[in-house]
Amino acid sequence: MNPATTEFLRQRFCDYYKKTVLVSPSSLEQREWGFVLFNPNSSAMRMRRHVGFSGRDELFQYIKNLVPQHTYYSTAYYEKPDAGTMADKGWCGADLVFDLDADHIVRGPYEQMLARVKEETGKLISMLTIEFGMDPKTIELVFSGGRGYHIHVKDIAFRGWGSAERRELIDYVCGIGIDPSVMLSIKKPASPGWPVRYRETLLEYIRWMGTLTEEDAMVHLTAIEGIGKDSAMAFLKKREEIIAEIERHPTSMILKNRALQAILTGQEGEFKKRLLSRAALADEPVTTDTKRLIRMPTSLHGGSGMRVQPLELRDLHDFEPLVDAVVFSMRDVRVDLRHPVTIPMLGSTYELQKGITTVPEAVAVFLCCRGMAEIT
Repeated sequence: MNPATTEFLRQRFCDYYKKTVLVSPSSLEQREWGFVLFNPNSSAMRMRRHVGFSGRDELFQYIKNLVPQHTYYSTAYYEKPDAGTMADKGWCGADLVFDLDADHIVRGPYEQMLARVKEETGKLISMLTIEFGMDPKTIELVFSGGRGYHIHVKDIAFRGWGSAERRELIDYVCGIGIDPSVMLSIKKPASPGWPVRYRETLLEYIRWMGTLTEEDAMVHLTAIEGIGKDSAMAFLKKREEIIAEIERHPTSMILKNRALQAILTGQEGEFKKRLLSRAALADEPVTTDTKRLIRMPTSLHGGSGMRVQPLELRDLHDFEPLVDAVVFSMRDVRVDLRHPVTIPMLGSTYELQKGITTVPEAVAVFLCCRGMAEIT
């Protein structure tokens, strides 16, 4: 990023922070804060951290004076948040946080990645509220300003959880460590959860095999480690019987079926892919980390120029990041594009060629933050 581009972005961010009403997290005086500053001609992110504030006015004035490129605060609560080492801070607990990032889920055009990660976020919210019975009033939803969403659970009951307890929860959410024998041992699962999802996925998968030709089904099955030609043939002949047994109550005989066992224990393949599609693919290290720094809602994301947008749970379905989280204007700005790009923003799609071109300010900010263009 050249000096002209850095100054352009800094001025735009400065204007935003002068005019906007910022929102601070609860107990901000117990939080550690971190900031990444605009640094021309540098690709490395250097964070100024171990910062603490005594109140909202001090925090907001600091941000308006400093005009950071990125603003973070700790999910943890500390006795001395501004202490220079983690050992000296005095950990008092941490919010339960989930991070859903499209980069870890799917690759493709930006708008498609945003659409997919919104689906995963909806699945996770359903799990937390329906399967775990968490009070929606304790759940804060935030669009990260980049490629995903953050879910903060502020219920004090989780504040003292260590990494081990958080690991169990994120494993459940992501469908990690599922035991087939446990999933299929319940005759009729009474409540929503993995036993229901697992059985539905297995039935869907076996029925899908019924849509294949016998030759294709044999090729598919024998490609799975542990399934030979004879086992595959026997499985296909008993397919309807297996389906009926799973729908009623899987017996030990079904679980000992060699082909079925290979399908259920395989780490890859069609069944595994379908099963994972029913999980909520959150970023595991973020949830297990009890001392994580996370973006401040209402700040700007320095990698996109979009607002880190707080949302009501009911608003997720209709939320459009490339419209609702865009804060800059439509005035013309000239940029020099590094390569051709197509970008949808504010209800329009911009098909841009490499070289110097004129775009709306909101698009220019996004392209410059992403390193795709420089200010001419």
